Amino acid sequence: MAINFERALGIHPNALILREKRGELLAANLANADTPDYKARDLDFKSVLAQKMASQSGLKTSHQGHLASPTTLLGADVKYRNPNQASLDGNTVEEHIEQAKYAENAVQYQASLRFIEGKFSGLMTALRGE
Repeated sequence: MAINFERALGIHPNALILREKRGELLAANLANADTPDYKARDLDFKSVLAQKMASQSGLKTSHQGHLASPTTLLGADVKYRNPNQASLDGNTVEEHIEQAKYAENAVQYQASLRFIEGKFSGLMTALRGE
């Protein structure tokens, strides 16, 4: 009996990919905190993940040679953040908010890794017959 990793791991691999992409966006915001006219960007994690899961469940392949669904999700889903207090130079990055969001994203990334680790641990236990 073959193991279907998509069913076994569930939503967690997709969440991990999204957390990585969101971390890149937040790091770019922090790196450009002093760049004039730079607009802070972010993505709505819940809606993008729901969109990703809906698009994956609708895509079925009938042959092994068919292309898999793309894993890059950002394109139009990246949104600009509205600042609480805009800077005079047009920059919308607020460092304290970006740092908090980056830290929150890092903790959630670690949680996704732990969930995947737990799933693999359970699969290994089942394979060993323990």
